[in-house]
Amino acid sequence: MEFYVVLRYFESTNLLRTISMAIVSKKSQQQDDRIIASSSTEDKDANEFSLRPKSMSEYIGQSEVKKNLSVFIEAAKKRGDPLEHVLFHGPPGLGKTTLANILSKEMNVNIKTTAGPALEKQGDLAAILTNLKPNDILFIDEIHRLKAPVEEILYSAMEDFCLDIVIGKGPAARSMRLSLPKFTLVGATTKLSMLSSPLRDRFGNLIKLEFYKEDEIEQILERSSAIFGLTINDDACVRLAQSSRRTPRIANRLLKRVRDFATVYGDSDTINSAIVEQALAALGVDQLGLDNTDRQILHTIADKFRGGPVGLNTIAAATNEEQNTVEDIYEPYLLQLGFLERTPRGRVVTDRAYKHLGLVAPSQQTMLIAENQ
Repeated sequence: MEFYVVLRYFESTNLLRTISMAIVSKKSQQQDDRIIASSSTEDKDANEFSLRPKSMSEYIGQSEVKKNLSVFIEAAKKRGDPLEHVLFHGPPGLGKTTLANILSKEMNVNIKTTAGPALEKQGDLAAILTNLKPNDILFIDEIHRLKAPVEEILYSAMEDFCLDIVIGKGPAARSMRLSLPKFTLVGATTKLSMLSSPLRDRFGNLIKLEFYKEDEIEQILERSSAIFGLTINDDACVRLAQSSRRTPRIANRLLKRVRDFATVYGDSDTINSAIVEQALAALGVDQLGLDNTDRQILHTIADKFRGGPVGLNTIAAATNEEQNTVEDIYEPYLLQLGFLERTPRGRVVTDRAYKHLGLVAPSQQTMLIAENQ
């Protein structure tokens, strides 16, 4: 009787259809994998352009994070338990998704990947949870963008490995608890403060990823160049690392664009400092990694508003950018470089930014006027 009631519930919420589609999709994927496996050329091309490390030994940087994760993985293996839930947080492009996939490889388990905005209904998450196998990893990117009703399902799933559902409506409604296999939830977010406390506290491991050192970015560039079959000179590698904002994603993106310029204007197999300078100049990226929009923001505050203070809304309107884009994408790196300061009255451009832009700071202008008088 209870099985019939649960079956009716799944039918009413379209969960049964979702799970069926997932099974059909999985079978189709297995058939596609066999077809792809028969073609060595396509498989080779896929591996050639996959820059993500596959293991902890290949992963460059984040030494403390790797050391701690290795301990957690080894302990979970010895106990025969799933890895405790992990939350990666930090700026975009530092390797949160890569580490989630490495965890699945090191634990030798499957990984299911989704994103917070993609889980619109409780049924979407419930269908994924019921398809998990013991010790599997569920990776949710941008987990801070989960809707509240969807997030609430995770509470019992993370703590008790159960799925709480409500059957019926009104006075006849009753709750039922379905058991789930023990799994590991791995979340990734760029905004830790936007996670609710009940969800954040259920993660056993909160791991913050830091910006990389320049020598680590150089190692990443050398590794990526070898995957692409390129030879990169030491000077060119140092120059690219300086413009990469200490972020691997940006470093690899710049390397791909430099490779395009090398293919058209130089030796397609060698990247030297000359072709790097030519490519970065065409892309509008300077030695510190600032692009045209970064410099526009600094020039807007310095020229139009006399260095500030100026509000974020005004900066966004003057540069024709959205306020969230300025605050989340451009401002953090400018703050990190010491080019901007946040004050109660607004943003202020520092003397260091004036020097980088080749402008005279207001404090120096006052001194020059006083000397002339």
